[in-house]
Amino acid sequence: MNEIKVEKNEENELPIPHIWRSSFKEIVKAFVKGDYSLSSEIKNVNSISDETTVQIKEYIEDYGEELIELPNETWESSVYISYGNYWNVLIDLFTKEEGLSDMVISAEIREKNEEYEIEVKQVYVP
Repeated sequence: MNEIKVEKNEENELPIPHIWRSSFKEIVKAFVKGDYSLSSEIKNVNSISDETTVQIKEYIEDYGEELIELPNETWESSVYISYGNYWNVLIDLFTKEEGLSDMVISAEIREKNEEYEIEVKQVYVP
């Protein structure tokens, strides 16, 4: 498979670039373990505010199904789009019971010092 690169395309949603995928796998791995604040540091991922931590925890628990780590299928449907100085990202989440769930992680990514900085905004059902 060809490597998917980051693009500044404000017209179309695009598949998640390979350079961001491992970070999102680590974020979801932390959520699966109940670490909704990302207390164990993940490179290029901002810590999550207390308010957002509570939102994520409650949303995942209220969803009522067991969250699992991201399988490779998530990259078939997860997308991002450019909004000028940042990218808006939607990562599809999976549960043990249903596989692909209705939940997504919403995040913003910005360029910082020639790297990418990820800020998780919320978990919700669009």
